[in-house]
Amino acid sequence: MPASVLFVCLGNICRSPAAEGVLQRLIQERGLDDEIKVDSAGTSSFHIGEPADRRMRVAATGRGYDLTSRSRQATARDYAKFDLIIAMDRNNYRELATLFGEPSTKLRMFSEFLDDGPRDIPDPYHGEADGFQIVLDLLEQACPKILDRLVEISQAKTR
Repeated sequence: MPASVLFVCLGNICRSPAAEGVLQRLIQERGLDDEIKVDSAGTSSFHIGEPADRRMRVAATGRGYDLTSRSRQATARDYAKFDLIIAMDRNNYRELATLFGEPSTKLRMFSEFLDDGPRDIPDPYHGEADGFQIVLDLLEQACPKILDRLVEISQAKTR
């Protein structure tokens, strides 16, 4: 059974689908498609069914990432489905903790995987184009560590 991760931001159109795309490419590059599964969701229902924000898709495409997911809202069922659930900021973390109803080592802040950076991954939605690049920089910094953690989880599941 593969290890799995869910990235969560507010609307699931900027940060979390970009994290999904960055990690998915790392998974493919390392030939781990059968061992690691990745998804994304939002804490709100604002954009259900929509693709990633056009500006994020343009920024991601410029770095070679393909953002193909459609927005969905996180549900209580995600708690049982995923091994690791990563919130992009403290508001998302609090929403998820309330939704899941119990503390867990599954629920983590994205910033825990950064050597140095902001506690909250900034939401670029209402900002300028450079905000999308800043988010991608942070995602590229942390996703290799997230993948390493998922490989550990996958190995533990096969023991």
